[in-house]
Amino acid sequence: MLNKKTVESLQGLAGKKVLVRCDFNVPLKEGVIQNENRIVGALPTIKKLMEQGAKVILCSHLGKPKGEAKPELSLAPVAESLSKHLGVAVKFADDNEVVGAATKAMAADLKDGEVMLLQNTRYRGEETKYGKDEAAAEYAKELAALCDNEVFVNDAFGTAHRAHCSNVGVTKFTKENAVGYLMEKEIKFLGDSVENPVRPFVAIL
Repeated sequence: MLNKKTVESLQGLAGKKVLVRCDFNVPLKEGVIQNENRIVGALPTIKKLMEQGAKVILCSHLGKPKGEAKPELSLAPVAESLSKHLGVAVKFADDNEVVGAATKAMAADLKDGEVMLLQNTRYRGEETKYGKDEAAAEYAKELAALCDNEVFVNDAFGTAHRAHCSNVGVTKFTKENAVGYLMEKEIKFLGDSVENPVRPFVAIL
């Protein structure tokens, strides 16, 4: 069932910018993360890219800001958590436009093995409208341009069913697309469950 290129198979990443769609839609209470499981789940993919010398650009949504820059839905706490788990300072692009001038400059200045996190992708209303209007296509282009239209890795299984700019749109503008370890694990699990189940087998939908 896994007919996708995986992060393990990516080659020659040293010095390249890699855009990674993660699922950092974590529960927050007064700016404090209540459960870090989704962050921890993304670490293997991020570490793999860092070890290969890639310049890692992470993106995710958080909640439903519906195109508004809502401070309570900022990904700043996630950047702090990532820094703690990775043992390096993860740069946070606190940019309400998500891909504004400051973010572009930060991405351009990334060194090999460094990591940055974009602001909540849903701060832009276009995020959830890919395929519905031209503005959304432009937003997808802007996101892809951050990694020089080179490599995109999707490790956000929880949002993979939605055709949004940051998970589907960017793939139309990047040369190489792959799935991360978390996505690979989920696809293989589902594939085995359907194609080679341990019996007795019951499926509840």
